[in-house]
Amino acid sequence: MAPEGAGRYASAPAAAPTAMSDVRPARLNPLPALIFSSRWLQLPLYLGLIVAQCVYVFLFVKELVHLVSDATNMTEQMIMLLVLGLIDVVMISNLLVMVIVGGYETFVSRLRLEGHPDQPEWLSHVNASVLKVKLAMAIIGISSIHLLKTFIEAGSMGSDLPLCGTVDAVVAAREAAALGIGAVKLCVTTTETGVIWQTIIHGAFILSAVGIAWTDKIMAHAGKTKVAAAAH
Repeated sequence: MAPEGAGRYASAPAAAPTAMSDVRPARLNPLPALIFSSRWLQLPLYLGLIVAQCVYVFLFVKELVHLVSDATNMTEQMIMLLVLGLIDVVMISNLLVMVIVGGYETFVSRLRLEGHPDQPEWLSHVNASVLKVKLAMAIIGISSIHLLKTFIEAGSMGSDLPLCGTVDAVVAAREAAALGIGAVKLCVTTTETGVIWQTIIHGAFILSAVGIAWTDKIMAHAGKTKVAAAAH
């Protein structure tokens, strides 16, 4: 026999938990709402970057067709430079994707890709600091490709070939066309001074990325220390 009052306790309905989804944000005043809505002014900028992405896809296809169609008439060095150019286009395209997706997610609105099978791994923990570090690393990668192309072409700097874009280079190109000369290097694209400055600029990019990463690490450590002190 059940104790007296047991049925009363058993039949008492449990309190319904309050759902977090029922909590709605407070309505903003007109001025804060206007200021907060101004973030949508960045939307045309990101759409413009998508158009720039399409231009880089066209450039990649154009260079790839050039590589395939003229491969039999090119030297190994010329093929290597063209391949590095394709890699350069891909890395710049990756940089554009990082800026478009990460910037929109961070500064405009949430993309709500949680659980999506194609969600980028880095997007799950992206913020302004992480985005800055990743952009700096992408810029260093692009600069490394340009520097490698310069080093490959550095072997032609000691020759008597003119600098591309000068009058002598134009005359040499016309003479080669008149003689029916095909894929032959007729000019150089860099000088010794250019190589030195490009190396210095690449080193500045590396130092800047190290400084950004170090600053982000200090700020993250200070934040953890503040949270731990508040917990105690």
